[in-house]
Amino acid sequence: MDPSIFVLTDRQWCAIEPLCTGGLAAPGRTGSDTRLFLEAVLWIVRTDAPWRDLPPEFGNWNSTFRRFRRWVQADVFKRIFDALSDEPDMEYAMVDATIVKVHRCAIVAPLVQAQWRMNGRKRGTQSQAIGKSKGGWTPKVLALVDALGNLVRIVLMPADRYDTVGAAPLIHGVEFGAMLADKAFDSNWIIQDMNQRGAKIVISQRPQRLEPLLIDEEMYKWRHLIENYFQKLKEFKRIAMRSDKTDSSYASMICLCSAIINSR
Repeated sequence: MDPSIFVLTDRQWCAIEPLCTGGLAAPGRTGSDTRLFLEAVLWIVRTDAPWRDLPPEFGNWNSTFRRFRRWVQADVFKRIFDALSDEPDMEYAMVDATIVKVHRCAIVAPLVQAQWRMNGRKRGTQSQAIGKSKGGWTPKVLALVDALGNLVRIVLMPADRYDTVGAAPLIHGVEFGAMLADKAFDSNWIIQDMNQRGAKIVISQRPQRLEPLLIDEEMYKWRHLIENYFQKLKEFKRIAMRSDKTDSSYASMICLCSAIINSR
Protein backbone atom coordinates (compact mmCIF):
# COMPACT_ATOMS: atom_id res chain seq x y z
CA MET A 1 0.00 0.00 0.00
CA ASP A 2 1.19 3.48 -0.86
CA PRO A 3 2.31 5.07 2.46
CA SER A 4 1.58 8.55 1.04
CA ILE A 5 -2.13 8.02 1.77
CA PHE A 6 -1.44 7.57 5.48
CA VAL A 7 -2.27 10.39 7.91
CA LEU A 8 -0.49 9.55 11.16
CA THR A 9 3.10 10.68 11.56
CA ASP A 10 5.65 8.72 13.59
CA ARG A 11 5.51 11.38 16.32
CA GLN A 12 1.73 11.09 16.58
CA TRP A 13 1.87 7.30 16.60
CA CYS A 14 4.40 7.25 19.44
CA ALA A 15 1.92 9.22 21.58
CA ILE A 16 -1.06 7.07 20.54
CA GLU A 17 0.44 3.56 20.75
CA PRO A 18 0.43 3.19 24.57
CA LEU A 19 -3.30 4.03 24.66
CA CYS A 20 -4.40 1.49 22.06
CA THR A 21 -6.10 -1.74 23.01
CA GLY A 22 -5.15 -4.97 21.24
CA GLY A 23 -2.02 -5.48 19.16
CA LEU A 24 0.47 -8.29 18.79
CA ALA A 25 1.47 -8.26 22.46
CA ALA A 26 -2.10 -8.46 23.77
CA PRO A 27 -3.45 -11.85 24.94
CA GLY A 28 -6.18 -13.59 22.98
CA ARG A 29 -7.39 -13.01 19.44
CA THR A 30 -6.88 -9.35 18.54
CA GLY A 31 -5.86 -6.98 15.76
CA SER A 32 -2.46 -7.59 14.23
CA ASP A 33 -1.62 -4.02 13.18
CA THR A 34 -3.13 -1.27 15.30
CA ARG A 35 -1.57 1.56 13.30
CA LEU A 36 -3.06 0.17 10.08
CA PHE A 37 -6.43 -0.07 11.83
CA LEU A 38 -6.28 3.61 12.78
CA GLU A 39 -5.34 4.50 9.21
CA ALA A 40 -8.38 2.51 8.06
CA VAL A 41 -10.65 4.54 10.35
CA LEU A 42 -9.07 7.77 9.11
CA TRP A 43 -9.62 6.63 5.51
CA ILE A 44 -13.31 6.14 6.28
CA VAL A 45 -13.50 9.59 7.92
CA ARG A 46 -11.73 11.32 5.05
CA THR A 47 -13.74 9.70 2.24
CA ASP A 48 -17.13 9.11 3.95
CA ALA A 49 -17.25 5.80 2.13
CA PRO A 50 -19.36 2.91 3.47
CA TRP A 51 -17.47 0.50 5.67
CA ARG A 52 -18.06 -2.22 3.08
CA ASP A 53 -15.99 -0.20 0.58
CA LEU A 54 -12.89 -0.23 2.79
CA PRO A 55 -9.92 -1.25 0.57
CA PRO A 56 -8.81 -4.82 1.31
CA GLU A 57 -5.27 -3.58 2.02
CA PHE A 58 -6.63 -2.29 5.35
CA GLY A 59 -8.06 -5.70 6.26
CA ASN A 60 -11.55 -7.15 6.47
CA TRP A 61 -14.11 -4.34 6.62
CA ASN A 62 -16.38 -6.09 9.13
CA SER A 63 -13.54 -6.87 11.54
CA THR A 64 -12.35 -3.26 11.27
CA PHE A 65 -15.84 -1.88 11.94
CA ARG A 66 -16.41 -4.17 14.92
CA ARG A 67 -13.05 -3.16 16.38
CA PHE A 68 -13.96 0.49 15.84
CA ARG A 69 -17.19 0.01 17.81
CA ARG A 70 -15.28 -1.68 20.65
CA TRP A 71 -12.93 1.29 20.81
CA VAL A 72 -15.90 3.68 20.82
CA GLN A 73 -17.47 1.88 23.77
CA ALA A 74 -14.13 1.89 25.62
CA ASP A 75 -13.58 5.65 25.03
CA VAL A 76 -10.23 4.96 23.36
CA PHE A 77 -10.66 7.79 20.86
CA LYS A 78 -11.28 10.27 23.68
CA ARG A 79 -8.01 9.16 25.28
CA ILE A 80 -6.22 9.57 21.94
CA PHE A 81 -7.61 13.11 21.70
CA ASP A 82 -6.34 13.92 25.20
CA ALA A 83 -2.90 12.44 24.41
CA LEU A 84 -2.39 14.39 21.18
CA SER A 85 -3.72 17.68 22.54
CA ASP A 86 -1.36 19.99 24.39
CA GLU A 87 -2.37 21.79 27.57
CA PRO A 88 -5.05 24.29 26.41
CA ASP A 89 -4.33 28.01 26.53
CA MET A 90 -7.36 29.25 28.49
CA GLU A 91 -6.48 32.95 28.46
CA TYR A 92 -9.85 33.13 26.77
CA ALA A 93 -12.28 30.56 25.41
CA MET A 94 -14.55 30.61 22.38
CA VAL A 95 -17.83 28.77 21.94
CA ASP A 96 -19.88 28.32 18.80
CA ALA A 97 -22.09 25.80 17.04
CA THR A 98 -22.29 24.41 13.53
CA ILE A 99 -24.99 22.38 11.81
CA VAL A 100 -24.12 19.46 9.55
CA LYS A 101 -26.18 17.42 7.12
CA VAL A 102 -27.20 13.85 7.87
CA HIS A 103 -26.94 11.07 5.31
CA ARG A 104 -30.09 9.04 4.91
CA CYS A 105 -28.28 5.91 6.11
CA ALA A 106 -27.94 7.55 9.55
CA ILE A 107 -31.69 8.16 9.90
CA VAL A 108 -34.15 5.48 10.90
CA ALA A 109 -37.52 5.68 9.14
CA PRO A 110 -40.34 7.12 11.32
CA LEU A 111 -42.50 3.99 10.81
CA VAL A 112 -39.70 1.76 12.07
CA GLN A 113 -39.16 4.06 15.04
CA ALA A 114 -42.89 3.85 15.88
CA GLN A 115 -42.71 0.07 15.83
CA TRP A 116 -39.65 0.13 18.09
CA ARG A 117 -41.43 2.41 20.58
CA MET A 118 -44.42 0.06 20.65
CA ASN A 119 -42.02 -2.79 21.47
CA GLY A 120 -40.29 -0.72 24.16
CA ARG A 121 -36.99 -0.45 22.27
CA LYS A 122 -35.13 2.83 22.82
CA ARG A 123 -33.52 3.05 19.43
CA GLY A 124 -33.77 5.28 16.39
CA THR A 125 -33.24 8.93 15.57
CA GLN A 126 -35.36 10.16 18.50
CA SER A 127 -32.70 8.94 20.95
CA GLN A 128 -29.81 10.56 19.06
CA ALA A 129 -28.69 14.17 18.56
CA ILE A 130 -30.58 14.56 15.27
CA GLY A 131 -33.41 17.08 14.96
CA LYS A 132 -35.70 18.45 12.28
CA SER A 133 -34.83 21.95 11.08
CA LYS A 134 -35.44 24.00 7.94
CA GLY A 135 -32.55 22.13 6.35
CA GLY A 136 -34.09 18.72 7.09
CA TRP A 137 -32.69 16.20 9.58
CA THR A 138 -29.57 17.76 11.06
CA PRO A 139 -27.42 17.53 14.20
CA LYS A 140 -25.68 20.45 15.87
CA VAL A 141 -22.07 20.36 17.05
CA LEU A 142 -21.20 22.78 19.86
CA ALA A 143 -17.51 23.33 20.44
CA LEU A 144 -15.35 25.01 23.06
CA VAL A 145 -11.89 25.96 21.83
CA ASP A 146 -8.97 27.63 23.57
CA ALA A 147 -7.17 30.86 22.72
CA LEU A 148 -5.18 29.05 19.99
CA GLY A 149 -8.29 27.68 18.31
CA ASN A 150 -7.73 24.08 19.48
CA LEU A 151 -10.69 21.98 20.57
CA VAL A 152 -11.23 21.50 24.30
CA ARG A 153 -14.72 19.97 24.45
CA ILE A 154 -17.71 19.19 22.23
CA VAL A 155 -21.42 18.63 22.81
CA LEU A 156 -23.85 17.10 20.30
CA MET A 157 -27.45 18.32 20.13
CA PRO A 158 -30.43 18.15 17.76
CA ALA A 159 -30.42 21.13 15.41
CA ASP A 160 -33.83 22.31 16.64
CA ARG A 161 -32.48 23.09 20.13
CA TYR A 162 -31.16 26.50 21.18
CA ASP A 163 -27.38 26.85 21.36
CA THR A 164 -27.61 27.98 24.99
CA VAL A 165 -29.01 24.57 25.98
CA GLY A 166 -25.66 22.95 25.26
CA ALA A 167 -23.57 25.78 26.72
CA ALA A 168 -23.89 24.57 30.33
CA PRO A 169 -22.19 21.16 29.87
CA LEU A 170 -19.73 22.77 27.48
CA ILE A 171 -18.27 25.25 29.98
CA HIS A 172 -18.90 23.30 33.20
CA GLY A 173 -15.70 22.92 35.22
CA VAL A 174 -13.57 24.80 32.66
CA GLU A 175 -11.69 27.88 33.84
CA PHE A 176 -10.91 30.73 31.44
CA GLY A 177 -10.20 34.45 31.56
CA ALA A 178 -12.74 35.58 28.97
CA MET A 179 -15.52 34.09 26.86
CA LEU A 180 -15.98 34.96 23.18
CA ALA A 181 -19.27 34.06 21.50
CA ASP A 182 -21.82 35.35 19.03
CA LYS A 183 -25.27 36.64 19.95
CA ALA A 184 -26.76 33.13 20.01
CA PHE A 185 -25.10 32.81 23.43
CA ASP A 186 -26.31 36.17 24.72
CA SER A 187 -28.32 34.75 27.61
CA ASN A 188 -28.90 36.16 31.07
CA TRP A 189 -27.75 32.98 32.82
CA ILE A 190 -24.51 32.91 30.80
CA ILE A 191 -23.82 36.58 31.64
CA GLN A 192 -24.49 35.83 35.32
CA ASP A 193 -22.23 32.79 35.23
CA MET A 194 -19.39 34.81 33.66
CA ASN A 195 -19.76 37.50 36.35
CA GLN A 196 -19.55 34.86 39.09
CA ARG A 197 -16.42 33.42 37.50
CA GLY A 198 -14.89 36.86 37.10
CA ALA A 199 -14.42 36.17 33.38
CA LYS A 200 -14.48 38.95 30.80
CA ILE A 201 -17.65 38.95 28.68
CA VAL A 202 -17.05 39.28 24.94
CA ILE A 203 -20.44 38.15 23.66
CA SER A 204 -22.21 39.93 20.82
CA GLN A 205 -25.39 41.50 22.21
CA ARG A 206 -28.89 40.85 20.96
CA PRO A 207 -30.76 43.95 19.77
CA GLN A 208 -33.63 43.06 22.16
CA ARG A 209 -31.39 43.60 25.22
CA LEU A 210 -32.52 46.80 26.97
CA GLU A 211 -29.10 47.53 28.48
CA PRO A 212 -26.51 46.07 26.09
CA LEU A 213 -23.06 45.41 27.50
CA LEU A 214 -19.98 47.07 26.13
CA ILE A 215 -17.62 44.43 24.71
CA ASP A 216 -14.02 44.51 23.51
CA GLU A 217 -14.47 44.76 19.74
CA GLU A 218 -10.80 44.02 19.04
CA MET A 219 -10.86 40.85 21.14
CA TYR A 220 -14.12 39.78 19.50
CA LYS A 221 -12.32 39.63 16.15
CA TRP A 222 -10.35 36.62 17.44
CA ARG A 223 -13.57 34.62 17.31
CA HIS A 224 -12.62 33.67 13.75
CA LEU A 225 -10.37 30.99 15.27
CA ILE A 226 -13.35 28.80 16.17
CA GLU A 227 -14.75 29.27 12.67
CA ASN A 228 -11.36 28.16 11.34
CA TYR A 229 -11.56 25.06 13.54
CA PHE A 230 -14.93 24.08 12.09
CA GLN A 231 -13.57 24.54 8.57
CA LYS A 232 -10.61 22.26 9.33
CA LEU A 233 -12.93 19.70 10.94
CA LYS A 234 -15.26 19.64 7.93
CA GLU A 235 -12.38 18.79 5.63
CA PHE A 236 -13.08 15.28 6.89
CA LYS A 237 -16.11 14.33 4.80
CA ARG A 238 -17.69 12.01 7.35
CA ILE A 239 -17.80 14.94 9.79
CA ALA A 240 -19.22 17.39 7.26
CA MET A 241 -22.04 14.90 6.53
CA ARG A 242 -22.94 12.59 9.39
CA SER A 243 -23.23 8.97 8.29
CA ASP A 244 -23.06 7.39 11.75
CA LYS A 245 -26.32 6.30 13.37
CA THR A 246 -25.09 6.72 16.94
CA ASP A 247 -23.85 9.83 18.73
CA SER A 248 -21.03 7.82 20.29
CA SER A 249 -19.57 6.84 16.90
CA TYR A 250 -19.91 10.37 15.51
CA ALA A 251 -18.36 11.96 18.60
CA SER A 252 -15.48 9.48 18.45
CA MET A 253 -14.86 10.43 14.83
CA ILE A 254 -14.75 14.10 15.86
CA CYS A 255 -12.30 13.31 18.69
CA LEU A 256 -9.98 11.44 16.32
CA CYS A 257 -10.05 14.20 13.69
CA SER A 258 -9.57 16.91 16.32
CA ALA A 259 -6.59 15.01 17.73
CA ILE A 260 -4.99 15.07 14.27
CA ILE A 261 -5.76 18.80 13.89
CA ASN A 262 -4.45 19.73 17.35
CA SER A 263 -1.19 17.83 16.86
CA ARG A 264 -0.27 19.22 13.43
